[in-house]
Amino acid sequence: MDRMMTTTKSCMIKPAWTPVTIGLMVLGFVVFWPLGLAMLAYILWGDRFEGMARDARDQWRGSQLKGAFEQMSNTTAYARTGNVAFDDYRERELKRLEEERAKLDAMRADFDDFLRELRRARDQEEFDRFMANRGRSSGGSEAAPS
Repeated sequence: MDRMMTTTKSCMIKPAWTPVTIGLMVLGFVVFWPLGLAMLAYILWGDRFEGMARDARDQWRGSQLKGAFEQMSNTTAYARTGNVAFDDYRERELKRLEEERAKLDAMRADFDDFLRELRRARDQEEFDRFMANRGRSSGGSEAAPS
């Protein structure tokens, strides 16, 4: 197991000026220039990335923004303000708006059903007309089209 870890670590690309990293950087610039730039940054500052990530995590943990984001994610969308009259009014209005929205959704569903039935009736009428014209034209020229 220990030998396998050593082999794996020796095969990793290290942030240094080696033929492999230089080749990858050149290949990155040839394929897509931001890849080459990223490889150059890794060669120059790769050994510092772990420390920078640790420092960034530590700063985030101590940040006031973290507390604000956590507070926003833990509360409901409509938190109480502390003013009872305003909170009651807001709840009544939101309930009224939700009921109005439900009515509009029901009307929309009814209208969609109406349009679907209208299309079905129009399609049926066109099909009946086609079948009637088809019957006349296959029966001969004795019937005049109307």
